[in-house]
Amino acid sequence: MKALLIALIPALLISAVSAVEMGYIYGTVIDGATGTPLPCANIVLVGTKRGDMTLTDGSFSIYGVPAGTYTVKVMMMGYKPVEKTDIKVVASKGTRIDFRMKEQIVGKTQEIVVEGERAQIDVKACDIKHRATTKDEFEELAVDNVIEVLALKGGIVRTGNELHVRGGRSGNVQFQHSPSGCRPGLVCIPGRPYHNTEEYAQIDENDFLPVIGNPLSTFSIDVDVASYANARRFIMADRLPPKAAIRVEEFINYFDYDYDKPEGDAPFSINLEYAVCPWNPKHTLVHIGLQGEELVEEDRRPSNLVFLIDVSGSMEPENKLPLLRKAFLLLVDHLADDDQIAIVTYAGHARVALNPTFGRKKNKIRYAIRRMHAGGSTAGHAGIQLAYEIADANFIARGNNRVILATDGDFNVGVSSTPELIDMIEEKRESGIFLTVLGFGIGNYKDGRLEQLADRGNGNHAYIDNLLEAKKVFVDDLTSTLYTIAKDVKIQVEFNPAKVASYRLIGYENRLLKKEDFADDKKDAGEIGAGHTVTALYEIVPVGGDMDAGLENVDPFDTDNLKYIETKLSPEATESNEVVTVHVRYKEPDSDKSKLITTVVKDGPVAVKESSDDLRFSAAVAMYAMILRGSAHMGGIGLDDVHDLARGALGADEHMYRAEFIRQVERTKLIIDLASR
Repeated sequence: MKALLIALIPALLISAVSAVEMGYIYGTVIDGATGTPLPCANIVLVGTKRGDMTLTDGSFSIYGVPAGTYTVKVMMMGYKPVEKTDIKVVASKGTRIDFRMKEQIVGKTQEIVVEGERAQIDVKACDIKHRATTKDEFEELAVDNVIEVLALKGGIVRTGNELHVRGGRSGNVQFQHSPSGCRPGLVCIPGRPYHNTEEYAQIDENDFLPVIGNPLSTFSIDVDVASYANARRFIMADRLPPKAAIRVEEFINYFDYDYDKPEGDAPFSINLEYAVCPWNPKHTLVHIGLQGEELVEEDRRPSNLVFLIDVSGSMEPENKLPLLRKAFLLLVDHLADDDQIAIVTYAGHARVALNPTFGRKKNKIRYAIRRMHAGGSTAGHAGIQLAYEIADANFIARGNNRVILATDGDFNVGVSSTPELIDMIEEKRESGIFLTVLGFGIGNYKDGRLEQLADRGNGNHAYIDNLLEAKKVFVDDLTSTLYTIAKDVKIQVEFNPAKVASYRLIGYENRLLKKEDFADDKKDAGEIGAGHTVTALYEIVPVGGDMDAGLENVDPFDTDNLKYIETKLSPEATESNEVVTVHVRYKEPDSDKSKLITTVVKDGPVAVKESSDDLRFSAAVAMYAMILRGSAHMGGIGLDDVHDLARGALGADEHMYRAEFIRQVERTKLIIDLASR
């Protein structure tokens, strides 16, 4: 037994030393000409049995490498092998190596269709499995798009307009959609005309409701602004946006307003105004504005942020992941030292790209953002799960805990249906973790899905179409984007039937609530961020005024035809000078019990020209959105009316957003005028 123990001691010592002296090697492999990640490349430590294969984002990791000096080699069919020598591995540490590979033409090129049915390309890149036996079938795989072909075996070259296979008649290739066309260094096969797969939820415009029978109007506030920025993207491309893409309240709330600052204990103020309706002088307009309190430095709470970033193949175009990287780099510049940042990326699977890191280590965070590359399918569900797990594990009590999801919304792996994703988000919001959803890109943008995820996840939704919009979200509006000051904010308006015959809420169609939801603290509603402004407009038909709202033959006080109900106005209604009573209910960010604020609007609407810049500008934006939607209630107004009203209501316009709106109205008018010729 003693001899056995003596024999085992050296082995145990060697094992213990090995465990301590192990390090690892990691990095990425990209195409040297295009900068795109190369999946399925083989990495080996020369002279050992250790190695790895790159994932769809081009990344690899080789763990359990004894401390020492190595030669690392990367190989991939269709590319020249690359070696790096004198790579030092240090115990308990990682060594990063990045490879850039060059394409290699092997043998004589041969046309794919020379031998007809016998010619074959086997399309089998990683988890992509298709087969084409003729050129027609090969092009059939390019349904509704232009195709980029990236060689993974045998190689692909292009001579003139003909497609050839390098090194024989067969090879493995990966298909990637590219609505913008070919990138340098890759082969493009002309496919069918590009097909737009963007998705928008159908919106049925709010109609006028008679006050008798409908005295209460209840809705959740909305601070989303994605609809306006997304519509602007269409206008800048000289196209009109789809009608379903227009959410009027998001147009209105894209802009800041000069409301009175909050006083007292409430985290926001309520600003009310009553004026003649600019697009129908026989009607009136109730303007409701909430102003969130500004965040002062001594009240700033540390943030626990998880960046959840889509790095799937669909995110490759310049207006997606490259723009996303720039946007998040802007945010990093404004992080506090005690903020905690983690990054989760997802493509074919979800992975942690950056473990929780303090904001003072900005270079480390920037490096993790810059090294993200697109490739593979989209496992959004798995990414969301992992992001919330990390946010929950690093939860800061009374801090700012938030997941920031950045994607085009095109989930296609795992749970991908909108209802299932919403169920998961609703479950996660109970943890006290808020959600910001940022949409990117064109062609396959899933607007309706992302809006619902934000709505159900205690969050907000923005669309980033350019670097200036990224600055608006992450710099100009940073505190309102990240710091919630009130949650589950609901508004309930009670109309005085002695003053109001009928009314309609402008926008907020997918934010309507039942009257009983207002007092139900279990019912989810919208959030207000620090410094946020929230605006809502009601168009009113006064009693005895114009009834052109489908009610011209209805007397709201006539109950002669009712068998079981007799309606009478209370003395308070007839004697009061109040038009509406506005109730606002909200919760503190860390509370489950709501608080109530109530105020009223007095009769006596002012003329449009005597109303505030805020009322006139918000009305102009509403008019613009109604025109884009083809609203049944816009009367005879046109873009010239919008232009004139907005131009006279610019106000301070610190960031020139209102001025930009006027230019957008002018551009929209040109688009419509040219289309009619």
